[in-house]
Amino acid sequence: MTYKIIGDSCLDLTEELKKDPHYEIIPLTLQVGQTTVTDDESFNQKAFIQLMKECPECPKTACPSPELFKKAYECPEENIFVICLSEHLSGSYNSAVVGKQLYEEEHGAKNICVLSSHSASAGELNLAMYIQDLCEQGIPFEELCRRAVAYRDDMKTCFVLESLDYLRKNGRLSGLQAFFATTLNIKPVMSADAGVIIKVDQARGITKALQRMCDYAVSVVGDTRERVLVIAHCNCPDRAQLVKNEMEKRGSYKEIIITETAGVATVYANDGGIVIAL
Repeated sequence: MTYKIIGDSCLDLTEELKKDPHYEIIPLTLQVGQTTVTDDESFNQKAFIQLMKECPECPKTACPSPELFKKAYECPEENIFVICLSEHLSGSYNSAVVGKQLYEEEHGAKNICVLSSHSASAGELNLAMYIQDLCEQGIPFEELCRRAVAYRDDMKTCFVLESLDYLRKNGRLSGLQAFFATTLNIKPVMSADAGVIIKVDQARGITKALQRMCDYAVSVVGDTRERVLVIAHCNCPDRAQLVKNEMEKRGSYKEIIITETAGVATVYANDGGIVIAL
C-alpha cells in the first residue's frame, strides 16, 4: 500500500519526519502588520517571534486554498490521509474537504481521508504518527480511517501559554470567558473538548501551571502505558524537558516525542508556550 500523509502547517513535524517522503505540508499564511510570511520550510521561528514582539498589531493566520490541497492530492500514492487544525480554530479543514471535492470532480474517486484533528500542533503530530504506523502495518484504508477517528476522539490535548492574548484577539476563545490575571502571574491550564478550547485549571507561575497540566493530563487518560506523548514547545526546550520529566514521574509511555512549533502554533502559543497531546 502506498500512502501520503498531508498536514496543514500546524502539523509540527520533528526534524526527522520532515525528511520522510511520506509527509507533505500545506502552508498557512501568517500576517504580522504589513509583513506576510509563508509557513513553510523557510520559516524562522526566532526571527518571527521578534517580529511579533515589535509589531503593535495582533498577528493573524490565513488557511490554505482548496486548490493547494487539490494539487497535493494529484500524486501517485493510492491512499491519502489529511490532518488539519480543529475546524473551530481554522478554515484549513474546510479547504481540505473542498479540495477533495475539486479533485474528485476532475479526476474521479480516490482514497482520501480528511480529518480534523480536533487539536493542533502536538495533537496533529500524534495523530499523524499513529496513522503512519497503521499504514506501515498494511491496514486497509476504510479500517484505518475508522481507527484514526477513534484514536483522535480518545486523544487529549493540553497547553499552557504565557498569554492567551493572541488566541483571544483572533476569536479562538469563543464561548470561553476571557481570562485576565496577568498582574497576579496566574497561568491557566487549557485543554480541548472536541476541538473547542476549554480552561481546566490554573496556577500561579508557569512552572506550577505546567505541573498542574501534567496532573490533569494523566488524570483524564488513566493508564498511560500504551500512550504516545508528544510535547511541542515554542522556543523553550528547557520547559519541554521539564514537562517530559514531570510526565515521566506520573506514568510510563509507549513513546515520548519532543518537537518545535512551526509558524501557526508559534503565532498562538507565542514565546514560551507548551502543547502536549497523548
